[in-house]
Amino acid sequence: MPKPRDVEPISCKWVYKIKRRTDGSIERHKARLVARGFSQQYGLDYDETFSPVAKLTTIRVLLALAANKDWDLWQMDLRKALYGLKQAPRAWYGKIAEFLTQSEYLVTPADSSLFVKANGGKLAIVLVYVDDLIITGDDVEEICRTKENLSVRFEMKELGQLKHFLGLEVDRTHEGIFLCQQKYAKDLLKKFGMLECKSISTPMEPNAKMCEHEGKDLKDATMYRQLVGSLLYLTLTRPDISYAVGVMSRYMQNPKKSHLEAIRQILRHVKGTIDYGLLYKKGEDCKLVGYCDADYVGDHDTHRSTTGYVFMIGSRAISWCIPLYYDNQSAVRLAENPVFHARTKHVEVHYHFIREKVLEEEVELKQIKSEDQVADLFTKGLSGSKFESFCHQLGMVKILEADVEGEC
Repeated sequence: MPKPRDVEPISCKWVYKIKRRTDGSIERHKARLVARGFSQQYGLDYDETFSPVAKLTTIRVLLALAANKDWDLWQMDLRKALYGLKQAPRAWYGKIAEFLTQSEYLVTPADSSLFVKANGGKLAIVLVYVDDLIITGDDVEEICRTKENLSVRFEMKELGQLKHFLGLEVDRTHEGIFLCQQKYAKDLLKKFGMLECKSISTPMEPNAKMCEHEGKDLKDATMYRQLVGSLLYLTLTRPDISYAVGVMSRYMQNPKKSHLEAIRQILRHVKGTIDYGLLYKKGEDCKLVGYCDADYVGDHDTHRSTTGYVFMIGSRAISWCIPLYYDNQSAVRLAENPVFHARTKHVEVHYHFIREKVLEEEVELKQIKSEDQVADLFTKGLSGSKFESFCHQLGMVKILEADVEGEC
């Protein structure tokens, strides 16, 4: 293609990377020709850049359903991709979405990266995350046809059964699918010199109080911020550390030495639970259940409350801790009672969406005892026995307990 007049071409460079298997061994050496997209000018070289990617909750839901129904999980990726250009992900999504919709797949309303095709009571599902695809369902004929058509239309590489996705380790077990980040956790501990540290049973002491201004300043907050960012990624399969990491992320701007010590406590907990992950079992009830809880003005600096929730398919967590069982009877009555009282007039109308769903019988609210409130795990530090009990209820198990077929 000839270069247009008065247009400077964008330079590029080779980037080399070693792709490793989940056990750390080398799978292959990769070489990518990457455009220097930072030199592009808005309005001249590109306009729109937004490209939807699959939500992590969507990925966990898909894995939970595949485990429940005992579906195969196939992985494909695009062989040729132009890296570095700001508009490249958007252009690719437009192409793959057009292809799938022409193949009679429907985009799901909740996530525009999830495509579903129903045929005679059977399903074929394609999840798109940039140039990585997960394909599953019980319509084996349609899945084979889709994989073949994708390979013809685009230069795709079939990676076989899903084993590794976005740094998450996916393993089939006799009971279902085990999802973990063991290698990532080990690399994290090694990077920050905590691989040989003494382990502890909980990531945060019960009733621990963190303050913004108490304690000595850190000379350099870089390591603290790196630790928080790295631990945030670990929460993708580790709901047990979500609350503790969330609390410590409040102090990214000006962390103190006490905050760094609290972060190290989380790492010591990770060391003792490095082989833990989520086990999505097959054959379980697919009923969606949610737990929600909030503390009362738990933040000592702002006097704001912390809200946490967890949603589960069957007895396995699929979404958590981004603020529906309630242990507050008043909340249940407000949701079920159509009368506005003086003390609730300040609540905006759109906050009563849950009331509409209760009336439509799409959502059922139940009060539970506080000692059975699993969402407590996302609002406060807990004692060892209670912490372990709630983790087990969320579906967290050790690798050996999951009986993995092969290494994780």
